[in-house]
Amino acid sequence: MVRFAAVCLAVMASDLHGQELEPRTYANTPVGLNFLIAGYGHLEGGVAIDPALPIENTQVEVHSAAFAYVRSLDFLGKSAKFDVVLPYAWASVSATALGQLRERDVSGLADPRARFSVNLYGAPALSLEDFKNYQQDTIIGASLEVTAPGGQYDAGKLLNLGTNRWSVKPEVGISKNLGPVTLELIGGVRFYTDNDDFFGGKVREQDPIYSMRGHLIYSFSHGIWAALDGTFYTGGQTTVDGIKRNNRLENTRLGATLALPITRYNSVKLYFSTGVSTRAGTNFDAAGIVWQYRFGGGL
Repeated sequence: MVRFAAVCLAVMASDLHGQELEPRTYANTPVGLNFLIAGYGHLEGGVAIDPALPIENTQVEVHSAAFAYVRSLDFLGKSAKFDVVLPYAWASVSATALGQLRERDVSGLADPRARFSVNLYGAPALSLEDFKNYQQDTIIGASLEVTAPGGQYDAGKLLNLGTNRWSVKPEVGISKNLGPVTLELIGGVRFYTDNDDFFGGKVREQDPIYSMRGHLIYSFSHGIWAALDGTFYTGGQTTVDGIKRNNRLENTRLGATLALPITRYNSVKLYFSTGVSTRAGTNFDAAGIVWQYRFGGGL
């Protein structure tokens, strides 16, 4: 049962982090804007695990809500952003382990996270008035995200929404504008601290997860844009009390995003993604909707 617990934790934490598909991370934004964001997401699918384990028919379903605050900044003359996200989730998992059906439902806070990003080249810090004359060419940016162990966690349970550990993800991205089309390529690596209270006091370690994602974005009139998204990620092999698991990730996902402005202050974003290839970890379909309200900065 310890290994089944490890699988479930990978579903709710590190594997999902590796599969992020967020376009326009390094787009230039006028300084001083604030964004309040609320979103709902649903994912459902199976888990590909080590075939030597006596576990099969593993299915996961997650309903999630996320609340976020974003602030655009002037950082040494460069445009930058700070954002913080507080997620809440309702999850259920079922699997056949050693011939018996195992199930669990859980709800609560997931691990909160904060990120600071800065555009190092091609996106100067501009007021809303000056931004009207800005035309993007090439942007190079970088970010650092920190995830804290603040989510629901019980070391005696098979499924948890929190991970009882910290993670840090540095990332570098490049964005190139070609008329109405924008191309983005972003690479990052997520590092993890150890979970020293894993399923009854064991120590769980995880190797870094390396990710590469790309976006092809098309801008329509009136602020509408759509994107085709893809990501590949690898690594993340885990060790429990010194014993390595055969669960190194090597997975690919594809998705799409559509952003629709509603008013000067409000917009809605729809997204969908699906797994293309999965060596280990989750293989699921995900869909959601995000509402965004912006204010300040001279709006």
